[in-house]
Parts: sequence; C-alpha cells; structure tokens
Amino acid sequence: MARTPTRIGFSYWLARFISGLFTRTWIRRRVLHSDRVPETGGVILASNHVSYLDPFYMVCSVRRLVIALARASAYKVPLLGTMLHSWGVIPVDQSGSGRGLKTFFTRLRAGDAVMMYPEGTRSHTGQIQAPQPGVGLIILKSDAPVVPVKLFGSYEAFSRHHWFPRPYRVEIKFGEPLDFRDLRAKANETKDKELLKKLYHQAATDLLHAIATIEPGPDKN
Repeated sequence: MARTPTRIGFSYWLARFISGLFTRTWIRRRVLHSDRVPETGGVILASNHVSYLDPFYMVCSVRRLVIALARASAYKVPLLGTMLHSWGVIPVDQSGSGRGLKTFFTRLRAGDAVMMYPEGTRSHTGQIQAPQPGVGLIILKSDAPVVPVKLFGSYEAFSRHHWFPRPYRVEIKFGEPLDFRDLRAKANETKDKELLKKLYHQAATDLLHAIATIEPGPDKN
C-alpha cells in the first residue's frame, strides 16, 4: 500500500513561522543553494550540529516540510514530548537502532525530507566531531539522496555555552547531493559483517568529510 508524507500539527507551522521571523531579524539568517534539495521525494539532509537552534534553521531554509530526529528521552519531558509528536519528530535511541530507525526509513519511503546530525550531539567547540554509530548504516540502507549541509555562525550565535541567542549572521549552505550508489550496491551484495562495517564506516566518513569541506559563501560556477 502506498504511503503518504507525514501530516504535521498546526504547532509545527506556527513554530516554523515564528522561528523564521526570529532568525531573519535577530539572527540574520542567510540561506545558500537550497535549490539543491529535491522538491519532492525522500531525502536525507545531513548537517553539522552546534546549537539548539540548528533544527529551526533547517526547517526555515527549505520550502518543503522537514522531519527531525530527537533522542527518545526528550519525549519523556512534559509538554516537550507532546510538541515533538505534533511536529512529527522521530524518537531515536543513542545507538540509532530500534523502532526509531524503522520510522526513519518509513518516512523516507513515504517521500519525506528527514534531517539528521551525524555527530549525534552538539559540538562543545564548534568543530565537527566524529560520526555516531549507525550513521553509515542509515545511509547505505536507504536509497534516498543525501544532501550535506553546513551551518556557519550558529555556534557563535547560540552555542551550548550561551543562555540566549546573540545577533550574529548565520549562514545555512546546502552542498551538492552525494552519490552513494557504489557503496550501497556493495552493501546490498554482501553478507560479510566485517565488510559491511567497513562500508558503513566509509559512508559515514565520506558524509562528514563532505560537510566539513563546504566553504562559506556562494559557490562559484
């Protein structure tokens, strides 16, 4: 039976409007190359992660609806859990396995844009960290395009060391979609666990490298 994209509660669109207004005025958000995100169909948006505001930058930077991931423990927080459910946020455990992972793939097959942070948590320094376990598996088990995204200035605007966002220019730049067809084909053809581990590691490493090497400012054609 055909699946349909996620339906989101009114609070999502309200939060998107408010955060869009806030990040355009106080934060001075700048978006580059958002046209690299397919207008339809499942897609993974993979970004560096340095601030609580990062998910809001993402959902405000593309025209289509974007589904986020969050730690399953966040759903246990009163009110926050209800809000996350209304926004269609996918709860995942720290190992990246279980029901959350199944939901992730279900939403991609349904044609949703799903954002993920390969580092798993916010950086303490603003520098890109090592990928979390399960990132490579997610990439290679999916057939969706993967778009690397890099945030510039987000750490300076509102890192985990600040109590309130500062008025700072934040640039959200979308890279070219990555081609994982070769690694995906190799992963689908083998049952060798050691080889699969190497392929997953390579996919995660390639993704983090693509994010890290995105330069600020518009690309020159």
